Amino acid sequence: MFRDSLRLLYHGANASSPIVTDKPSMVSLLREFDSPGVFPASARLDRSLKTSNDFTMKVWDAWKYPAFAFNKASSLALDVISHHVWGPRRKSWGIEMTILSSLMRDVSRHSALADIAMVRKAMGIGGLVPLPSDALVTPVTFRVRKRNLRGMLELCDAMEDGKRELSGEWIIGKRLWQSLQSDYKSTRKTVEWASFVDQTKIDYDLRKGQSRVILYIHGGAYYSSSAAAQRMLTIPLSKYTNARVFAIDYRLAPETIFPGQLHDVVSTYFRLTDDLRVPPENLIVAGDSAGGALGLALLLYLRDNGYTLPDGAMLFSPWVDLTLSCESWDTNAAYDIIPTPGPTAHLHPVIMYLGDALEQYITHPYASPLFGKFDGLPPMLIQCGDAEVLHDEIVLLSHKASLAGVQVQLETYEDAVHVFQAFPFLNVATTAFISCREFVRHKLPHIQSHSPQALDHDTEICLENDTDNDNVRVVRGDGVETNSGWQEVQEQMSRENIDTSYEAQLSSAVPPSWGRTWLDLELTPNSNGSEAEPTTPCVTVASPSRVLRHAASTPALCRMQSALSIFSERSVASQYLDWPTPTCGKKFTLSPTPTRPSSPSEFSHPRINIPAFATPCAAMTSIASTTYLV
Repeated sequence: MFRDSLRLLYHGANASSPIVTDKPSMVSLLREFDSPGVFPASARLDRSLKTSNDFTMKVWDAWKYPAFAFNKASSLALDVISHHVWGPRRKSWGIEMTILSSLMRDVSRHSALADIAMVRKAMGIGGLVPLPSDALVTPVTFRVRKRNLRGMLELCDAMEDGKRELSGEWIIGKRLWQSLQSDYKSTRKTVEWASFVDQTKIDYDLRKGQSRVILYIHGGAYYSSSAAAQRMLTIPLSKYTNARVFAIDYRLAPETIFPGQLHDVVSTYFRLTDDLRVPPENLIVAGDSAGGALGLALLLYLRDNGYTLPDGAMLFSPWVDLTLSCESWDTNAAYDIIPTPGPTAHLHPVIMYLGDALEQYITHPYASPLFGKFDGLPPMLIQCGDAEVLHDEIVLLSHKASLAGVQVQLETYEDAVHVFQAFPFLNVATTAFISCREFVRHKLPHIQSHSPQALDHDTEICLENDTDNDNVRVVRGDGVETNSGWQEVQEQMSRENIDTSYEAQLSSAVPPSWGRTWLDLELTPNSNGSEAEPTTPCVTVASPSRVLRHAASTPALCRMQSALSIFSERSVASQYLDWPTPTCGKKFTLSPTPTRPSSPSEFSHPRINIPAFATPCAAMTSIASTTYLV
């Protein structure tokens, strides 16, 4: 009895016997988000909060830091013990996820111990961890110029004098980079290569496949993180999709408030399409968390003002409702790795992002895209986990977009947390990137009834000048930047022999070495982190002694990922034998290809007038009726 009571206390009531309630339909839940300017009755955000910069830590408050450390250490120890005695909080979790969840749980209650600089330094640690694979990274800085933007950004555009700079970085997988060098430079004489009848189609298909460009917008609650910190996402994204990725460092809050971040993203989009001459049909917008919402806001802005839209979008756990109205903020708070914002204004991401204009913009579709209209948007791949606090709003977003005629592919991964794709030790991360590859290479051309154009000579020259210069460096799989400068990179790449043929790139269905752990690597050849795709691993469980002996010969990346897995033989076995097959259900059938607006005002969002009070609505309940397709 005592053991069962402790288990119930650890897992929560929902873990053993879920309470069945009458669930409202999607349509009824979406009514709260149909009227921009009307604050939902179920919102968890206090609109009376104002921007606060009164962080002061006094000397006599120093005791709070060791108290916080002791509290976290105690909680972590209890969770680790409970994981091995009663099992994980979520049935498919390994010890790594248990520890991550324990470290991040309830951290917002202690936000008074930190300031914005401390949070940004902590988030920057992500840029120091081992990376999935070797890639070429080229930092880029460009000036923001006037582009005669319309609509909401007209004033922001008028203030530009051509002196402000934005930075970002190009990320190109090693295999793709070598293929670009060998293919484009050898086929620049178009008359010659067009004469090869059989090889022409292969080369042309390869050129079209390599002509994709992904504009990636990083997350971080609008006030932290960077393009470099998100290389755990951008490097495998480039590798799997066989596309160039440009990750932008937009201005962060609270130094810049809404719509400054959107202006930076829009300026970056037009730099790619106008300055670098990348056709919009070759562009795909991608982003995680807050970056996913910015990507969706970019699509809404382009559509509302009559600009050409990109070919598609890939959104990883997008944060689309700043009012925090959905029930999963409560039901999944015990599992997710992002904390629920605290009740005060200190370090509250919404307050910092919107500033004193919170009342005016909190439900604006460019800030909270869930309140927008989605007619005419391009196809979208949306991925989320059913253990994250944003789960319900992401499901509502997908349903609302599908009802508007948008081709939506929603994938919900069992027991996965917020932006789980950033954790290479999770098998579902590899599954998610494989799905991205299928979406980019096969589904988008089928849905849009066209393939991306092979980039012309001028566009290739522009892209090569932007990526192949003295700023380029090779980022190794362990996070170390090795060769830098164009000559050194060329010399290193010339010494490596990688199959860059079309067939080799299409045969990359097996997950690469970064997505596996030492258990796979000790049973399969080619575990040196090279670009050559490994064979399918044989899953067997090694003894603890063999595991410890093998650790010294395991690459640093895999050692770090698996260090926590050798706590016990049971945790090792559960990672492979007890985990169910990752479930990624496609929730909504693909609707007919949407037509794009013929005029800027056809689907534009009206000017918002905040009423004195909002009409009460029934509180939203959790969307627990999700069906997974195995």
